[in-house]
Amino acid sequence: MALFANAVQLVAPGLLHAAEGGEFHPPSLDEFYPPAIFFEGTPFEINRIMLIRILMLVVLLFLFWLGTRRMRVIPSRGQSLTEMALDFVRVQIAENLLGKVDGRRFLPILTTIFFLTLAFNITGVIPFLNIAASSLVGYPLVLAVVSYVVFIYAGVKKSPGKFFKNSLFPAGVPWPMYIIVTPIEFLSTFIMRPVTLALRLLMNMLVGHLLLVLFFAATQFFLFSADGAFKLFGIGTFAFGFAFTLFEILVAVLQAYVFTLLTAVYVQLALAEEH
Repeated sequence: MALFANAVQLVAPGLLHAAEGGEFHPPSLDEFYPPAIFFEGTPFEINRIMLIRILMLVVLLFLFWLGTRRMRVIPSRGQSLTEMALDFVRVQIAENLLGKVDGRRFLPILTTIFFLTLAFNITGVIPFLNIAASSLVGYPLVLAVVSYVVFIYAGVKKSPGKFFKNSLFPAGVPWPMYIIVTPIEFLSTFIMRPVTLALRLLMNMLVGHLLLVLFFAATQFFLFSADGAFKLFGIGTFAFGFAFTLFEILVAVLQAYVFTLLTAVYVQLALAEEH
């Protein structure tokens, strides 16, 4: 039982309190707002989630430095893994949607979005970190703004005098219909795109964390506070928690891919010939 308790605490340390007073305490949104650790009350305040973001950024930079520091014609294992990862974004997203010329042009920003989002998402299932660094609105919002600026830049750069006109006044629409069509196009293109990008990433990471904590909090409660046959429910909640952990790994990768893919799609639409 002691070994099992330690395993549960690895999954959600400091978050459970499930057996406190013999009552079950579900997770709450307060977990996403931990107390300040450094520089409290200043614009540079750092809490646990900020430390996780800094840590993962350092880890990401170190891994890419490690994989590219000694480039060879016959690649080492580390170089091969790095090249495979980079080629995934280059081939499957950038060049597949934008072509080789435009794909390489926007490759640095797409690569940064994918790997930074993946690194921040995956912390939700890493022991002792246990919360996605992208589960607060700040990071998804900043990333959505970057995507927004990139696709507008692409459109204005391609067609300086026509991008906004063609986006708001689609060709082939009878002019009286623009009274209805133009506000819809403005909302869908220039408002909803960044909003939906940010919310999609935020909600997936936030809900995933809450469900994981709920499963393992329930496991701790049933095994160590419940009486009699109710302890057996702990086996089921632990099994669900373990399965959902594997699912969260898939979600972390998928959300990084979807965010990067949609950014590339918006850039592709901005570069379309009608603009």
